[in-house]
Amino acid sequence: MDSLHRQSEPIRMRNYGRIIQDMIEYCCTLNNEREQRSLILYIARCMRQKNLIWNKDQESNWGRIKKDLVTLSKGRLSCDFAEFESLQNQPIPLSGKKKKR
Repeated sequence: MDSLHRQSEPIRMRNYGRIIQDMIEYCCTLNNEREQRSLILYIARCMRQKNLIWNKDQESNWGRIKKDLVTLSKGRLSCDFAEFESLQNQPIPLSGKKKKR
């Protein structure tokens, strides 16, 4: 994708940003299923972090992330595999704030 085309294309979901959108576009071009699954998992983790930063009051909703991933990929990517489902059981990392004692 050339830089002129990239700049003229609007960001579809501002809470995730252009980098996530570009990563999803790249993931759609991969032919190796193993690499594509690994990248989908990485993108999903990044989306969760972005979602937590954007919506500090809400807990990360994996159903929403899954839906947004399919939407941003225009239906070309699927998250229906066991590794993605196992992400839902991982704890949400604590923020950089220290607890007061």
